[in-house]
Amino acid sequence: MAKSAVPVVLLLALLCGLGSHAVDAQYYYWTPATATFYGGSDGSGTMGGACGYGNLYNAGYGLSNAALSSALFNDGAMCGACYTIVCDTSKSRWCRPGTSITITATNFCPPNWALPSDNGGWCNPPRRHFDMSQPAWTTIAIYQAGIVPINYQRVSCNRNGGMRFTINGRDYFELVTVSNVGGSGVVSQMWIKGTNTNWLTMSRNWGMNWQSTAYLNGQSLSFMVKTDDGRVVTVWNVAPSNWYFGATYTTSWANF
Repeated sequence: MAKSAVPVVLLLALLCGLGSHAVDAQYYYWTPATATFYGGSDGSGTMGGACGYGNLYNAGYGLSNAALSSALFNDGAMCGACYTIVCDTSKSRWCRPGTSITITATNFCPPNWALPSDNGGWCNPPRRHFDMSQPAWTTIAIYQAGIVPINYQRVSCNRNGGMRFTINGRDYFELVTVSNVGGSGVVSQMWIKGTNTNWLTMSRNWGMNWQSTAYLNGQSLSFMVKTDDGRVVTVWNVAPSNWYFGATYTTSWANF
């Protein structure tokens, strides 16, 4: 009987108009994994990371974040994804029953080949593992446990405010970090347009840093953003003509 619930959910999704976008099974199924924590009691050690977001408060993500193992991180392509995590009370007495937390993928948890996968090498392939910020982790488990079994589900990201575009680089090289992305949360393609150019395809450099090699100084900048569920949003003139490297420009409306 339990299995029949999934087709019903899928049918409801189609009836609600979600069928026009890519529907991924990971949005509907709970998957077992494990979770540890890092970054200290204040979560300060989780700032920065392999997604390139830098200060996670400025990026819109805060302390509800996690580093993903290789099996989940996908070389940075899953940066920005949201997951709801529940500690598995059937497998551990260290869980906090009745709790869950939704986190954003903001970092990479690298393998530790010096340790076995079941004793310290928690992020070794092919393990599915979340190394969560300590404040996030302790909402679902007791600190003394260190590691707990969990179930996770990818979910839609609910964000406050608009998307944020941080522009770094130099002349003829714009490196743009896009953050605070709602909906899917994961940017799969980006384009940039100056006042005097057509739409130019950007390429992912690393994490959620997208690059262009055009000379765009002195032009207002627009962006077209596609998430991995197929949705596309166009942001016109978010950066004014006097934009400068190192600055962040935010849309004035909620996204996705």
